[in-house]
Amino acid sequence: MLRQVLHEGLKTSFHKLGHFVANHPVFFASAPVLLSILLGASFSRYRIEENVEYLLAPKHSLAKIEGNLVDSLFPVNRSKHTLYSDLQTPGRYGRVIVTSRKGSVLEPQHVDLVLKLHSTITHIQVPMLGFNYTFAHLCLLDDSKNCIVDDILRALEEMRTARASNRTVLPLRYPITRLKDGREAYIGHQLGGVTPVSSGREGVRTARALQLTYYLQAASPLNEVVAARWELLFCKELESFGKAHPELGLYPFTSSSLQRDFQRTSHVSERPLLFSLAVCLSLAVLCCSMRDCVRTKPWLGLLALVTVSLATLTSAGIFNLAGGKYNSTYLGIPFIMLGHGLFGTFEMLSSWRRTREDQHVKERVAAVFSDCMLPFTASTALHLVTFGIGASPFTNIEAVRLFCRNACISVLFNYLYILTFYGSNLVFAGYLENNYRHSLFCRRVPKPELLQQKPAWYRFLMYTHYNEEAAEPGDLRAYETHLLVAFMKRYYCDWITNTYVKPFVVLFYLVYVSFALMGYLQVSEGSDLSNVVATETSTIAYTRAQQRYFSSYSPVIGFYIYESIEYWNTSVQEDLLEYTKGFERISWFESYLNYLHGLNISTSLSRSNFTEHLRSGFLRQPRYLHFSDDIIFAKRADGEFDVVASRMFLVAKTTENKREEMSILLDTLRKLSLTSRVKFIIFNPSFVYMDRYASSVGAPLKNSCIAALFLLFFSTFLAADPLVNAWLTVTVASVEFGVVGFMTLWQVELDCMSVLCLIYGVNYAVDSSAPLVSAFALGRESTRTRWVKVSLERHGVPALQSYVCYGAALLPLAAVPSNLTRTLFRCLFLTALITAFHCLAILPVLLTFLPPSKRKRRERKNVTENQEEIECVEMADSTRVVDQITTV
Repeated sequence: MLRQVLHEGLKTSFHKLGHFVANHPVFFASAPVLLSILLGASFSRYRIEENVEYLLAPKHSLAKIEGNLVDSLFPVNRSKHTLYSDLQTPGRYGRVIVTSRKGSVLEPQHVDLVLKLHSTITHIQVPMLGFNYTFAHLCLLDDSKNCIVDDILRALEEMRTARASNRTVLPLRYPITRLKDGREAYIGHQLGGVTPVSSGREGVRTARALQLTYYLQAASPLNEVVAARWELLFCKELESFGKAHPELGLYPFTSSSLQRDFQRTSHVSERPLLFSLAVCLSLAVLCCSMRDCVRTKPWLGLLALVTVSLATLTSAGIFNLAGGKYNSTYLGIPFIMLGHGLFGTFEMLSSWRRTREDQHVKERVAAVFSDCMLPFTASTALHLVTFGIGASPFTNIEAVRLFCRNACISVLFNYLYILTFYGSNLVFAGYLENNYRHSLFCRRVPKPELLQQKPAWYRFLMYTHYNEEAAEPGDLRAYETHLLVAFMKRYYCDWITNTYVKPFVVLFYLVYVSFALMGYLQVSEGSDLSNVVATETSTIAYTRAQQRYFSSYSPVIGFYIYESIEYWNTSVQEDLLEYTKGFERISWFESYLNYLHGLNISTSLSRSNFTEHLRSGFLRQPRYLHFSDDIIFAKRADGEFDVVASRMFLVAKTTENKREEMSILLDTLRKLSLTSRVKFIIFNPSFVYMDRYASSVGAPLKNSCIAALFLLFFSTFLAADPLVNAWLTVTVASVEFGVVGFMTLWQVELDCMSVLCLIYGVNYAVDSSAPLVSAFALGRESTRTRWVKVSLERHGVPALQSYVCYGAALLPLAAVPSNLTRTLFRCLFLTALITAFHCLAILPVLLTFLPPSKRKRRERKNVTENQEEIECVEMADSTRVVDQITTV
């Protein structure tokens, strides 16, 4: 009872709202336009978010805390002897992978070219304020005030010097080699595609690639500006050098490459987006057109897109005024608004066709609002809840949170503008129709007897169907010249409910579930940043080269002991050696123990002797001097020194699945650090993106789905039938399951963009299926099959119009050379396709033999009618008896 009261009360409210809009159409048509123009002027505050790590890395992660601790203990200015390109990225830098088209990069001619390239890079000049800055003015300096360069360059210089003096060139050891000064250096991240002379670490026979890194200072605003310009000139110089020396392949990368290529998606998407808008606009006009010149509504198809565009402009203006910064993930918001807006406008147009043509326009608009706005409001509320949960502080990835926040604002204004702007234009179109005026030329169409006297071309342009008699509500005979209405009513409804078609539809659904399950079991997370940049960029080229030539070893992992431990204790020494066993190591601790063994000194010394030998002997040796950057000493109260913190560097042997193996390694070492008596942390900048990425990227989707389920559960009292929400829940689950499975089979990983599309998929499935299921549940009398046909006739046409226009709008995205738009296109296209399959095929078939049942209602109605007949007969009989008694 409460359900019916609330349902009727809301419908009455929307009926009055429709009357109000119909009474003031000029105001509601002009106010959204003026508001959009005023807010659109705020694009002068347009800004771009440049910090990619802020957007894509989990905000609350242990890796960020560990990174801050590492920076406080061992800042970059302590690493004055060497820097590891995979471990330290201090502000600005330039990096290049050099490959040989033929032969090895260690061949003499290639070595000379690499050293010539190094000389060219170090002589790049940046004019600024009347001074030419070079790499020598910008580089990071070591203790000797020399620029820090990669160890592989020193090794190549030694090879060229030995060759010039006719000395034997000793092969490089790999991945740790020994330089001329006796120092051991790790070159696994600098030399790639290595073929060893023999098994083990004996030497390098050939190498296909080199990686060089040039670190720049950015200590002041002037240095920052100069370093940024140096990076641009660095890329241009490499391009010129590559053209002059085609025997080398050069793949540059700088500190700003990722941000520039991430935002480049917006620039390469401009033309496809305009083409997408034009295609969608054309199809929307065609879908609203028909042979009848009075009842055709091409302007309403055009105005549907105008409504979405105005809402987009308004929400973008609010975003700019609020100080927001744009990023490429916002490309998905217009498509969310388009899907939401198309369903609302086409449903209103379909409801308009079902109203009585002899009614006044205001009554017809009020009937449209009463019929459509309740489910459209419910679906808008679902959009706001699901995206609102994603915009909450519980979302750990900033790009997802910002996207959901702006999507909420956009959907809200989309709803308001459809309610006002589109509703008022429906009033204007209604006046044209009721007065039998041409929908394009606004000229009154003559009656049939007068029209027959006109020329053939005039009759063709002015063709319409005059209704002399009042039509029943829902009578679509006047609209059967509409192609989609005729197709749905005459052919599709009978075909999909045919007894011989149903088994094939169910079989096809089982095939769909099996393939979706196969993909669902292969879901993988996409924490690789190359998934969100444009394809034809330096970032993609560099990433591919790195995966091809430098996948044998992991990035350098910092092993940091942040508390004072008993390094002189034999058991502690054994623990440390056990923890680092199996890694390639650059370790002061292991080198110090070997140093003591070389002097025939026991490693189990007292605290004072251990520290004294370390400070006065080991670190004074030239080949061990660089280890002074890896140890922090503190003076005790008794005057002795103690090691309070230290670091070592570990490198793991990896395969092609480098990122997955690094994630497993991170979890393993973290668990070890919790149980070990040696308090240590591990860090690499890539851990910031890996740490908790799977849980962070999946949490918004999980929370939004839970919120949607709760909303569907608690809104059962507003639905026509409790089973409506049950069917919607099952449909949403089936659609989401299929999208996740098929997007995995289509090589789409679970990243921030695909998760946002999946959140929208929940709303899109509800938008599509809710009117169909509600119309079926409201049906009284007749049979299931009959009401399935009626539901398809009423709501199948607007759904089909929405799918056609939305799918066509998505197709140009496939041509954008960007991984981000590729993910966006594939996820949204699968969402639209799978939802259409469910709403136009699966639901109509399943509703013909699954609850809610029509038989019980029909039997209940028949029983009620029989009871009324019995009561009437009894009353008639008793009356006759009373009459007879009175007569006697």
